[in-house]
Amino acid sequence: MTEQDEHKAKMVRLKASVNRRIEAAQEEGGLLIVYTGAGKGKTTAALGMALRCIGHGMKVAVVQFIKGAIDTAEERALKPFGDRLTFLRMGEGYTWETQDRERDIRFAQQAWAKACEFLRDPSYAMVILDEFNIALQHDYVPLDVVLPVLRSRPPMQHVVITGRGAKEALTEEADLVTEMKQVKHPFRKGIKAQAGVEF
Repeated sequence: MTEQDEHKAKMVRLKASVNRRIEAAQEEGGLLIVYTGAGKGKTTAALGMALRCIGHGMKVAVVQFIKGAIDTAEERALKPFGDRLTFLRMGEGYTWETQDRERDIRFAQQAWAKACEFLRDPSYAMVILDEFNIALQHDYVPLDVVLPVLRSRPPMQHVVITGRGAKEALTEEADLVTEMKQVKHPFRKGIKAQAGVEF
């Protein structure tokens, strides 16, 4: 058997396996998705999913925890989608910048209260809780309060939660979890954050 024949036989087996899994996957429903880890790309992945929803004519809500004080190019780029996108920056900055736990808790609780409105509204196909893992990690919002709300959301609503340090109970609850692993980062070589990459 030639190398080409071996490759073709392997791809035929792979196609049959993929087709069986596609046929077996018949359920539909809103997913709980978690992007976590120390690597870059968590918010970027979530906002890419927002674009997919918007492209299908669906409504998306984005609630930014923690880093909401920072004006972002993503928000400016997404705002023209009008009523298909609600984008709320509700934090005051990174926890090492604010250095005020009580204030951080207050802002996180306000953002969570707003998020709960979207999590009860079936007109939103996707709700993105950006950097929410940080708020959960610091117990600004208790996870035991969050999980029942996530479980009782509209059945077809997707929720995407980003931020490093996702709690184990959240990842166990989630349908999809991706951990971004940092291999290299330019900051470690003294290269500052740059437009179009970090913000």
